[in-house]
Amino acid sequence: MDIKHPLSEDLDYILSQTESLFQELRNKKIFLTGGTGFFGKWILESFIWANLRLELNAQMHVLSRDPQIFKAKYPYFGDVEGVIFHKGDVRTFDFPVDKIDFVIHAATDVSPRLNRENPLLVFDTIIEGTRRVLDFSIHCNAKRFLLTSSGAVYGEQPSDLLYVPEDYSGSPDTTQPSSVYGECKRTAELLCSIYNKMYRIETVIARCFAFVGPYLPLNGHYAVGNFIRDGLLGNRIIVHGDGTPLRSYMYSSDLVVWLWTLLFRGKSCEAYNVGSEDLMTIRDLAYSVASQFVGKSEVVILKKSFPGQNAIPYVPSVKKAREDLNLRCLIDLKTALQKTIQWNQTYMPE
Repeated sequence: MDIKHPLSEDLDYILSQTESLFQELRNKKIFLTGGTGFFGKWILESFIWANLRLELNAQMHVLSRDPQIFKAKYPYFGDVEGVIFHKGDVRTFDFPVDKIDFVIHAATDVSPRLNRENPLLVFDTIIEGTRRVLDFSIHCNAKRFLLTSSGAVYGEQPSDLLYVPEDYSGSPDTTQPSSVYGECKRTAELLCSIYNKMYRIETVIARCFAFVGPYLPLNGHYAVGNFIRDGLLGNRIIVHGDGTPLRSYMYSSDLVVWLWTLLFRGKSCEAYNVGSEDLMTIRDLAYSVASQFVGKSEVVILKKSFPGQNAIPYVPSVKKAREDLNLRCLIDLKTALQKTIQWNQTYMPE
């Protein structure tokens, strides 16, 4: 691998935190769905890096709806020893191999537009897709299964609960079609529990919150991505709401360290929040992004906030991951923003 790889510093960091974990993959096979998304690209990158440097002789089988398009856009991924792409829809794919040791199910389209315009497709993709991947895991006698779920399973977080723990009993409003993503992720988690009980596969759930880093789409529904895009283009940074919601952001290299740790060390049939506890308002996030650009981009907040208005949080408690698995967020937000912006300035594929 070229020493000038643009993510070499991050990949070295990931490997330094996970080297002992990767020994679990020596001469083993892993199956990944969602390998062409934000999470998936980072999982792929870190696997390739570890597989080469530790001489693991491991294989990663990647499910993609159109591998040729992905490899044309990212040719580096298409010509790497140990990475094998399989074409198929997550709901209906043919089982490509008979033996797999580990499975990471990270495939889900989280587009708000798709949630709004075709919630039934979201429903089918998450529910049928999760069951198909679980069935495949049983077919190939996989030992461990990691589901990337979402903090959306908790529904709207109360304003007086700044950090939501895994045992919070809230849930999405099932009378609203817009709740389809969160409610389907809850059902996907339930499927993992059922398969654990019926087939004894070790299933672990990662409830993921908000992230920033290279490969994050800048034209999607992620506020931090949109702010970075505006700054890169030299435009005003637009906050479409009043800027009061509370969020926290984990850098992608920390995210991948956590996901690999959960796959190999998470307790079977348990859920773990994945994210940062360093909360801030969307307004402050916009100004933090703006401060990274020469001359500081102008921040425009489109809606007025009112005194006494409750801020809506979307922030995890990660006490369980910290105490059970000794996981930490080691990359601060300022550094995360700098790294993300620098990467996009030199290599902006989206």
